[in-house]
Amino acid sequence: MTGFLEREMLLAPDFVARAAAALAPQPEQRWMLGQPLAVRRSYLGEVLERGGGEREQTVWMLRQPDAVRLSYVDQVARRGAARASPATVWMLRQPASVRESYVVEVVLAGARPG
Repeated sequence: MTGFLEREMLLAPDFVARAAAALAPQPEQRWMLGQPLAVRRSYLGEVLERGGGEREQTVWMLRQPDAVRLSYVDQVARRGAARASPATVWMLRQPASVRESYVVEVVLAGARPG
């Protein structure tokens, strides 16, 4: 999904997004389209509208509530070709304070000058 179509699917009612998920080629896309509208809207605003890079995706995911992160681990990160590294899975399972520290001290530290 790219551009206009991607935006429209992310903002579609849940039943439309779930139907589109069945046709999505990537596990990450299927997972995202299966999320509630509030999660999809958050991803659009915090990731795609800010450039959609790996940094934005990482920060967004690490700041998600347990239900969202753990569903990603179960449905995407631990399965098939999209399998994430053990370190990624470990980080996604950490308490909020550990994840936020990682975001500030590691992920975003590279974005700050000096």
